[in-house]
Amino acid sequence: MNSNSVPTQDVLIVGGGTVGLSAAVFLAHHGVRALVVEREPAPQVHPRATGIGPRTMEFLREVGLADAVNEIAIDAKGGSLGKISVETLASADFTTMRPSAQVSASPPACTPGVARGTCPQNRLDSVLLTRTSVTYGTRLVSLDQDSEGVTALLSGPDGPYEVRARYLIGADGVRSTVRSAVGLGVSGPGALGQNTSNVLFRADLRGIVGNARFAVCDVTTPDSPGMIVTIDGEKEWVFHTTGDASRASDLVRGAIGDPSAEVEIVSVLPWRPRAQVADSFSTGRVFLVGDAAHAVPPLGAFGMNTGIADAHNLAWKLAYVLRDEAGPGLLDTYGSERRPVAVMTMEQALLRLSDPRLHWAPGMAAERARVGAINAPVVHLGYRYGTPMSELPSTEDLALDLDGSVGSRVPHLWVADGVSSLDLVGSRFTVLADAGDPVWASAGAQLIDGWPYGPLLVRPDGIVAWKATVPDALPAVMDDLLHR
Repeated sequence: MNSNSVPTQDVLIVGGGTVGLSAAVFLAHHGVRALVVEREPAPQVHPRATGIGPRTMEFLREVGLADAVNEIAIDAKGGSLGKISVETLASADFTTMRPSAQVSASPPACTPGVARGTCPQNRLDSVLLTRTSVTYGTRLVSLDQDSEGVTALLSGPDGPYEVRARYLIGADGVRSTVRSAVGLGVSGPGALGQNTSNVLFRADLRGIVGNARFAVCDVTTPDSPGMIVTIDGEKEWVFHTTGDASRASDLVRGAIGDPSAEVEIVSVLPWRPRAQVADSFSTGRVFLVGDAAHAVPPLGAFGMNTGIADAHNLAWKLAYVLRDEAGPGLLDTYGSERRPVAVMTMEQALLRLSDPRLHWAPGMAAERARVGAINAPVVHLGYRYGTPMSELPSTEDLALDLDGSVGSRVPHLWVADGVSSLDLVGSRFTVLADAGDPVWASAGAQLIDGWPYGPLLVRPDGIVAWKATVPDALPAVMDDLLHR
């Protein structure tokens, strides 16, 4: 390999999109600096995903970025119609439309992580970039690993150079160079449907939509069928079309229903839905996160959020191992925990792709149960590590699933003004117990008035690790959890 090199890194992240940036932010939160490289020359301007799930908002709250994200999210205080279907926007009567089921539901009482509206992915990236930096225009050429670390050959604007890192995270997308370099295969249906163009355009549509807000709008006109996605709800939109991208302006005007509309095409991103999961999420000192580990069809807003959850799960484990506070066996739990969640999420997205009513239509609980579909809030927040979704108390009611069971996200209660029980975890192993419990009060637990779940040992990522019994058992439990 090339003799040019940079100092040894704790973690090298290949891929500076949303999931790679999240991994760097979460690692930094745990005291680990990472080098992030990205093949593109600059941050993405294309919005891509727009839905930030409640679990992702909890992660952002943990690292102090939730308020900043909400500042730039699209304010939905006036309400959203969710998914609508029209011949063209100009032909629609927005005054008679009612919200779809997934949007009309109240924000769940079991999470402090509620976004004020949709947030385009490029806006989310701009917030994450305030906490980390990226070396752009740099791609992975090859990598070798041994028992001590990974040596990566990179090619940047100034030519090739080597980076030595103790661990490497592949966050480089569905066609991951990292995944190919380490020989990990994928399983699943693969490419789905037709090649599609994601057209970002600017047009002042306030005269057509008025005060109405929608997440997505199916356009059925034969001349320009497709789907319009709200970006800012006024002047910035995305149109998904299988039509000829060279005619993007005409296709957009056709979908609007006004051939004279002033339309500016900002960018066009070709894409095709895929459904696949890597056969393993790690090998040696190399880990996969996000689309490199799993590609999920878009309906349900599961893909990006699942990738961010990968990064959150992996970051604290890498930090503990790098600080010699845990044995390397802790890192094996990353794949054993996250891969089943990714498989479940892919399956749920595929069910919705075949019948979107499972996600959007009201009164579909019985139909979801019939086909094995799970209510979206449960997909986002209700899974348990080590427990199949079929064994959850409910696949519909999220509150029933967040009951303090081992492997689940610790229950949320407001314990003071603006302070959640999740906040008390503080990104470290924490025992939460009732304030009236004298045993755990003297053992240094975080105490909550009226805590109904019994003493719980909670991991740094907010997952219940142990139904606590007596403080004397805690050292052995910790040794077991940390593989030391």
